[in-house]
Amino acid sequence: MTTAREIMTPGAECIGKNQSLEEAARKMKDLDVGALPICGEDDRLKGVLTDRDIVVRCLAVGTDPRQVKAGQLAQGKPVTIGADDSVEEAIDTMQEHQVRRLPVIDGHALVGMISQADIARSMPEDRVGELVELISFD
Repeated sequence: MTTAREIMTPGAECIGKNQSLEEAARKMKDLDVGALPICGEDDRLKGVLTDRDIVVRCLAVGTDPRQVKAGQLAQGKPVTIGADDSVEEAIDTMQEHQVRRLPVIDGHALVGMISQADIARSMPEDRVGELVELISFD
């Protein structure tokens, strides 16, 4: 059984819940990523912020990204996967919650992120189309 830990991108960097969306966007650009975990002052995961969140929930409604804090866009309990959970469980979780990225947790510590692309790279070529179909949503 392949685990999330084996295929994740390790060392995910958080954006602090009190940092602005402008800072988050700059960090996404510097790291060349489309999502950042949002962490509180206790270093616990509070949510995940995507580039789409910044565009749709801030810029598109005319809000200044320098005035909005990342934590303001964190909604509900973050969807995560355990580091030792199987890739199949990660796929099921992505499909159930309609997300393309999952923070990987070991206990309460954020240890990485797993994306649809990470999973696709770990699968046999003839099954990648099936994966994309399972995780893709309307």
